[in-house]
Amino acid sequence: MAIIAIAIIIPLSSLVVYGTDSKPQLSNTNNSKLQVISSFNPLYEFSQNVGQEKVDVTLLIPVGVEPHDWEPTVKDVQRMQNADLIIINGIGFENWVDNLEDTGYSGEIIDTSNGILIKTDEISSVSGDPHIWLNPVYAKIQVQNIANAFSNSDPANEQYYQSNAAKYIEELDLLDSKIRNELSDCNNNFISFHDAFSYFADEYNLNQHTIISSNDPHGEATAKTLENIISTAKNLNINIIFAEESVDTRTSTIIANEIGGKVLVLSPLEVVTDGTYISRMTENLENLKEALC
Repeated sequence: MAIIAIAIIIPLSSLVVYGTDSKPQLSNTNNSKLQVISSFNPLYEFSQNVGQEKVDVTLLIPVGVEPHDWEPTVKDVQRMQNADLIIINGIGFENWVDNLEDTGYSGEIIDTSNGILIKTDEISSVSGDPHIWLNPVYAKIQVQNIANAFSNSDPANEQYYQSNAAKYIEELDLLDSKIRNELSDCNNNFISFHDAFSYFADEYNLNQHTIISSNDPHGEATAKTLENIISTAKNLNINIIFAEESVDTRTSTIIANEIGGKVLVLSPLEVVTDGTYISRMTENLENLKEALC
């Protein structure tokens, strides 16, 4: 019996010692990586492409949630307090960020809009259009800002981050060239659902008309608004009205029915869906080509 007891106890003791020693090592390995939280999906993808296996990146705003509607819970604030870096879009898109320092957050907030000339609202000189990520030229600046932030926080891996950023920026260059070339000989007037594509339109010499004039997609279209948009569509020979995947399509459908047209999706990429930034922007391009070319 003593021999049997020894045979059982020794392996169990070894397992406990091994488990006790190995757990901190695993934890230390994980904690040696930069702990990064990205506010919404495009920035999450940009951060992943730059940091890859040397950075732990988590998405703050849950799948299927519209960023304009989101407010952090106590649990979200606790998650953010444990992050080294919080990656935001800026320009007022994350309206919760001003209160973050009051919660005791001691890490860095990285505003990816730095270096980008923004559009200010006609009514208020303070608020601006935050949809910079929909312009691939501006998205490249956001990626570079993320790479610089990672490099500053983790200088030992600076070359790694900068190299990854350069490779991804090359992909964004190709996307930019594709959009520029394929829309260059097309018409330039399109009707989007809300005012999300101003930077995109300016970059590629297009004219955006909107059903909802707000930067927030949850505004209401009045009867007068619908009348004006229908008139605009008829005057400009527009036969495709764009909707978004995260909003009710009935308003766009009403307009399309009035002009004998149809509805396609032009996604602002704010809500997490299948596909990558580049694949979703390419889908936008294909729908714009059907409307304009």
